Amino acid sequence: MSIRKEVSYKMNNKFQANMQKYLVSGGCLPREPLPFSVTGRLPTLVELENYALDQWECFLLQLINSSQVEKGTTFSSSMMKTFQRGLLSSRDGEAAKLSENGFQFLLMETNAQLWYIMREYISSAEERGVDPTDLISFLLELSFHTQGAAYSLSTLTEVQRVAIMDLMELGLVKLQQGIVVVETNFRLYAYSASKLHCEILRLFSRVEYQLPNLIVGAITKESLYGAFDNGITAEQIRLWENDRNRVEMVLSHVYEDFPSKDMFEQCCDHARDNGYLLWEDAKKMRLIVNAEFHQEMREFLRRQR
Repeated sequence: MSIRKEVSYKMNNKFQANMQKYLVSGGCLPREPLPFSVTGRLPTLVELENYALDQWECFLLQLINSSQVEKGTTFSSSMMKTFQRGLLSSRDGEAAKLSENGFQFLLMETNAQLWYIMREYISSAEERGVDPTDLISFLLELSFHTQGAAYSLSTLTEVQRVAIMDLMELGLVKLQQGIVVVETNFRLYAYSASKLHCEILRLFSRVEYQLPNLIVGAITKESLYGAFDNGITAEQIRLWENDRNRVEMVLSHVYEDFPSKDMFEQCCDHARDNGYLLWEDAKKMRLIVNAEFHQEMREFLRRQR
């Protein structure tokens, strides 16, 4: 019996890093995550996972309901063109219905469904007036972003912003609500879907256009004069700051890699009963406790072993 040895190669770390940079960003510096001072509290990975599952379920429900005339869909035009390529079929004057491929799509595993949608989304790019090369490059760049981190939309092109909105419908991206970013040139980006927020922003800025969950505008001398004439002071232009200040910072410790499910549950029960359990994830067997009780938790773990 002969044993075949597979030959493998490892890329030089520096060369690998540079190649990744050129593939993703064309040699430009990669986008940096926004600091906590700008974002405030961000969703946890568990919250993001739940959001993604909810969005995907809503996405599939809308696909099924698209065959019913009385129930409209909220897909963007980009998404609709993707579905019309194979999942939906329609005749002149009739509402779109699920095709045979559409029914097969609903029976696929989630990851297979997602790959199908992304392939169709890229292959239909030219029909939407988008260069597929630019779209693929942007998707590759997103794949190297840190999960759970926040990135600014202000550095994106119009095509990239539209792509972000499409990915949001699929649950792949979540837009943080209520954040206002003002650039040094006084251009303003408000990450909010609230009509009230938009109207408030109009009181002291010139709103140029509004996308789902994003308001784009500019602060001008005329808009500020108009705000002052209406009795608004500089101190009052602090729209979302109070929301950030509601976040309470607590020093904590993370416990993971438990040897068994029983050990994890015992630790959760002990921390919960003593009032210092901050968060738990039963699926991944992780828990977070108040740092003040770190030594007590360690002692409890030692006794259990």
